[in-house]
Amino acid sequence: MEILKTILLIIFAIDCIALSAIVLLQEGKSAGLGTISGAADTYWGQNKGRSMEGALVKSTKFLAILFIVLAAVLNLKVFA
Repeated sequence: MEILKTILLIIFAIDCIALSAIVLLQEGKSAGLGTISGAADTYWGQNKGRSMEGALVKSTKFLAILFIVLAAVLNLKVFA
């Protein structure tokens, strides 16, 4: 059981570092004054899901869910 706990702790640490890095790579959500003139409806604004920024958002969601699941599993009394 100790080997499983060690493996999960290593995965948890890698997840924490990756999640921190990906959050820092993302741009802010504020669009500035461009939203007033309607500049938000550009090609890049409509196809955000297929861009690098969209991939960062998807991977952030995945890593956040993995973080919560691993934190809950590591907190179980089985590993105590």
